[in-house]
Amino acid sequence: MKNPKKKLLRDFLFTILSIGVAVFLIKSGLVHEFIFSLDGLLWLGIIFAGLFFTSIFTTAPAIALLGSFAQTTPLLILAILGGLGAMIGDLIIFTFVRGKVSKGFDNLLKSPQGLRFSVIFKHEIFRFFLPFFGAIVIASPLPDEVGVAMLGISKMSKKRFLILSFTLNSVGIFIVSWLAKVIIS
Repeated sequence: MKNPKKKLLRDFLFTILSIGVAVFLIKSGLVHEFIFSLDGLLWLGIIFAGLFFTSIFTTAPAIALLGSFAQTTPLLILAILGGLGAMIGDLIIFTFVRGKVSKGFDNLLKSPQGLRFSVIFKHEIFRFFLPFFGAIVIASPLPDEVGVAMLGISKMSKKRFLILSFTLNSVGIFIVSWLAKVIIS
């Protein structure tokens, strides 16, 4: 799909569908049935929900799951296990994005249109703030793809990325779960 407008429309429709699925899962009781079916493997379900907390297409259902887990699971445990799952999801994205986005970004800067932007992207302030903004996106309930791409462009080491991803996602999941617990209770 070469047309960026079509791709954006497709992504928007998938996001709306994802939110619709999340609402359906909550309203139908399927989330509670899923959690009940885990029996002694609740930790696996939390890691699974964390894994899906990272993508634009699965964030809404993951938040629904995490909110349900928050009703019966201590928030710190939920944040740690969910953060572990989200870190795994981010690592998958980071591994894919790091090479492709960095290469595409470098090619953009080499193109005649990209030369205008190269001055901005090579500036020290940009290099400093790019990881900062990427970290904010990862910590928020917003999908992590953009934040991971920012960190990939900044040439962050994999070890540092994993620590940052785990920490930020754990904080984000803690906040989302706490809000769900407060709102539902």
